[in-house]
Amino acid sequence: MSSSFGDSVRISIFGESHGEAIGVVLDNLPAGCFIDEEQLAVQMARRAPGRDLSSTPRSEGDRVRIVSGLLNGKTTGAPLCGMIENTNTRSSDYESLRVLPRPGHADYTGAVRYNGANDVRGGGHFSGRLTAPLTFAGAICRQILSVHGIHIGAHALRIASVSDAPFDPVEIPDALLERLSTEYFSLIDRSAEAAMREKIEAARKCADSVGGVVECAVTGVPAGIGSPMFYGVENVLSSIVFGIPAVKGVEFGDGFAAASLRGSENNDAFTAENGQVKTRTNHCGGILGGITTGMPLILRAAFKPTPSISREQSTVNLTTVQNEPLVVHGRHDPCIVPRAIPVVEAAVAVGLMNLMAERGKL
Repeated sequence: MSSSFGDSVRISIFGESHGEAIGVVLDNLPAGCFIDEEQLAVQMARRAPGRDLSSTPRSEGDRVRIVSGLLNGKTTGAPLCGMIENTNTRSSDYESLRVLPRPGHADYTGAVRYNGANDVRGGGHFSGRLTAPLTFAGAICRQILSVHGIHIGAHALRIASVSDAPFDPVEIPDALLERLSTEYFSLIDRSAEAAMREKIEAARKCADSVGGVVECAVTGVPAGIGSPMFYGVENVLSSIVFGIPAVKGVEFGDGFAAASLRGSENNDAFTAENGQVKTRTNHCGGILGGITTGMPLILRAAFKPTPSISREQSTVNLTTVQNEPLVVHGRHDPCIVPRAIPVVEAAVAVGLMNLMAERGKL
């Protein structure tokens, strides 16, 4: 399975949802970087399940045991490995899924790809559970990036049909990103939360689910990071963000909305400000030709509704090749967006670590 990412700083994620443990190994981190383990715990808690009715009732502490690469609070330069024990599993809920694949899940495609040997318990290696070690890896990277003045924050731009206020693409206060990056269910305008929760609860009561959009912003990235064509900033960041289960679309700046604009509307005029080159607008999301402009990076990730729903669905018995009804058991999020916010931030942090290291900026 392809569960590694990065060239300059490489992460390799291991484990399955109902195995003994999950974890990640980070290679080529710079040595001597101070890592605040309390801040790591903050990020893990933002993603952890079982907080309220908007998430799965599965309760996991998600405490990370760092087994190598960190000594006296600093990176040693050796591979840094973090492990998380799985402590609250109910594998019996998944026994039928070896022959009855869940619609919207990778049960069928995984069985075909791996000749039926894949672990279906809790989704195995395809599970959103594997975003826990990704969150840990990103929490390490974002602390190193922050020393270089780079700040990352995200929020639920939309859940179902309810929207939060978007980022101002030109001026994003670091204090706003700091607040968003430490909250659960992060929002710019907190007045949207009640309506969003109503949509989630309505879906849950109907044994259904809803999706949404996470918007992420990054400030402090200097101009000149990235490359044209195949190693552009969009290429790298979208590649790792698409590694998050349930992400079905990624856009930068105005994204698909730019297709409706004229060139005179979409172009970001350059302007000199305090001896620096900036743009008056930021339709490009801080990237031109795959290279950063020095303006805030803006990206959005679209999340599909959680495919594991409790209402009856249709599937095919892989043994008899006959149609059968399926009712999914187990504990699942009626909406994964609130818990996905720190995961998007983490993925962006890992991608940026590679982009910055490739340019010798770390």
